[in-house]
Amino acid sequence: MKNRVIALAIASLLAAPAIASANEAGDHWSGTGEVGLAISKGNTDSRTLVGKLTGARKQGDWTYAAGAAFLNGKADGAETAYRYEGFFSTARDLDARSYLGAGIRTERDHYASYEYQNVAAFNYGFRAVDTETTKLTLEAGVGYRWSKLQDLRVHENGTIGRGALLFKHQFNENVALYNDLLVEGNKDNTFIRNDLGLLVKMTDALALKAGVEARHNTDVLPGIKKTDTLTTFNVVYGF
Repeated sequence: MKNRVIALAIASLLAAPAIASANEAGDHWSGTGEVGLAISKGNTDSRTLVGKLTGARKQGDWTYAAGAAFLNGKADGAETAYRYEGFFSTARDLDARSYLGAGIRTERDHYASYEYQNVAAFNYGFRAVDTETTKLTLEAGVGYRWSKLQDLRVHENGTIGRGALLFKHQFNENVALYNDLLVEGNKDNTFIRNDLGLLVKMTDALALKAGVEARHNTDVLPGIKKTDTLTTFNVVYGF
């Protein structure tokens, strides 16, 4: 019951400002959608499909963000990878450089140690660097995680510490480098995800992106590696 109260409180905080401002003039979302596909034929027939959709909205002192991503892979007709995830967050500016935020995220993976990890968290954010070309934002907070080990009736639920680092550098109007780091941990397991990428703009709406994502769990089941890496080359559409 206590866990449900925590989740409902965070969900209410996330939803209330968005609902209140939904009818205000100038309200709109912007973001990107991307997809990548790798196909191999020969001794091994394989196919890997990745996709991601992210969006954000800024309205007054409030900022909202949401997104979803998926990974699906097959080799010789057998599934080799299957993961999907989503998130929603909201933040309210305290001043020009700092803010308070709350967010929820969920992910499910058929081949990782954890079948699912669901997180609800509060955080304080600070825009350490905020120029036209370079942006660096730091976040620190606490939350609660619900997780389950793969193929076992073992649940690891508990309070976590959360940290994030969001970096972007615009080399010119067409080329940008970004790196997003997320850390969620407690005594049971620390989850670390780092997403590094280079975005090259081709038109006003289309871009090409090369990226490397690393995902690390400190506590894994026997026979499963602690770190997974994914290298992608995607087509990106901005809206």
